[in-house]
Amino acid sequence: MRFVFCLSLLACSFVCVGQSVFTASSFALVNTTYDEQNPVVSPDGRTLYFTVSNHPQNVGGQRDPGDIWVSQWLGNGWSAPVHAGPTLNNRGYNAVAGFSSDGMRLYLLSHYDPSGEVRTQGISVSRKSGAGWTNPENIYIPYFQNKSSIQSGHITADERVFVYSAETYGTHGVEDIYISIKGNDGKWGEPRNLGSKINTQFQELSPSLSADGSTLYFSSNGRKQGMGSFDIYYSTRLDDSYHNWSEPVNLGTSFNSTGRELFFRSFEMLGYSLFTSTTNSDGYGDIRYFIPEKRDSSLFAVAPQDTLIKIQEQKYEDVIGENEVRIFGKVLNASNDQPVQANLKFTASSESYPATAQYSQGYSIKVPSTQSYTLEVTAPGYISSFEKLDLHTLELKELEMNFRLQPIEVGVSVNLKSVLFVQSKPALLPESYQELDVVVAFMQANPHVEIELSGHTDSRGSFRQLMELSQQRVNRVKEYLVSKGIDKKRISGKGYGGSKPVASNDTEEGRMLNRRVEFTIKKN
Repeated sequence: MRFVFCLSLLACSFVCVGQSVFTASSFALVNTTYDEQNPVVSPDGRTLYFTVSNHPQNVGGQRDPGDIWVSQWLGNGWSAPVHAGPTLNNRGYNAVAGFSSDGMRLYLLSHYDPSGEVRTQGISVSRKSGAGWTNPENIYIPYFQNKSSIQSGHITADERVFVYSAETYGTHGVEDIYISIKGNDGKWGEPRNLGSKINTQFQELSPSLSADGSTLYFSSNGRKQGMGSFDIYYSTRLDDSYHNWSEPVNLGTSFNSTGRELFFRSFEMLGYSLFTSTTNSDGYGDIRYFIPEKRDSSLFAVAPQDTLIKIQEQKYEDVIGENEVRIFGKVLNASNDQPVQANLKFTASSESYPATAQYSQGYSIKVPSTQSYTLEVTAPGYISSFEKLDLHTLELKELEMNFRLQPIEVGVSVNLKSVLFVQSKPALLPESYQELDVVVAFMQANPHVEIELSGHTDSRGSFRQLMELSQQRVNRVKEYLVSKGIDKKRISGKGYGGSKPVASNDTEEGRMLNRRVEFTIKKN
């Protein structure tokens, strides 16, 4: 129930992308003790394809260098992956090179033989049918050869440009980056080395291109500005050819670490990028995500799972004042996405600019852009929503906020994200009271509702201490609600310590998500 807008999205814990909300735990089922590589998302954003090496369920068993696995977007995270099957996998290395723009053709970084053995090298294409993907058809690229056991590359959505890494004719060291372009006759041209500005005497791997082909991304362990084993770099195309590139630039600490960062791929139409890193990973490499600060005149902000937020640049400068933001959107039933007649209350941090909006189909309200706000969304028969909104920018002109309210039903749980405590203590921080007051108002408006509070910590500390701390925090929240007039018989509570994490405890981001207080409707 918390929303914090920030212009620097590098530190965001929640990200709203199109219809998808990424959190620190979105890839929890995808990343395992095995090596996850080469993440590629289908054009509709619903399916994630990636390669897993040496998995016992691969076609070649644990000796198999890599098979394609598939995961589906569930709305709040990626599903547990399943093996893509023998059609797309053989005993060699299998990986996705890209999709056609309509998603009907899937390009693969390997040749396929009916025997299941690897007899030739190159790329292939599979076509979508009613029964799934068809048997891959091998594609001929003249003089294609790769002496390296590492295969990586990307085919653009227009199906014209293939950029890849190989150790072959004329390499400057080991693996270099090459490019092949399809001619008007439908035939692929002879690969060309991208030259010494891109390639070093060491390894250049996992290249990809931006959607418009103007930016090349790749990983290298051969550059002085590197921060670790392999870092991600980018270079800009300087002319109409694909052979003249700017000096590569390290993407910096937002991506790169002392570990290995590989397989960067920008999914610009979906609003995010994926790559892999060995830093703080469950296995050799895990999949990470990144949300760019700007995309096609839009910004994407931190959001909870029940709120969809898209921030746009204003297109009608004469409608909205210089120091104003128009906030608009819908409030929907989380169970069926039907409109809900609701009340929205915006309160500025200075308390000098309260604003309210009531509607049945959609709302629109203009507020000063230099304020911080709290937002309360209430509707009879629904659990109230509480958000915090920090604008503090004169560039932002429009903000779309679509709320999904949970009906009051037994078993529904709510995470009180703005209820915070002094570190390692049960004392509430002052900023917690606003959201707790919303809970008070909700229980006053619904006198038959009974709730159970649950307290959770991260995993740092002894089991007994964490259980005691989480119970003390639950007791403190209950004391506050009772002090505001709520009958104590309507509130039960239990501390669970660190036994029910919602994210990994290996990172501070994950530990922050695990330190939480929730309530569950026990009676209505």
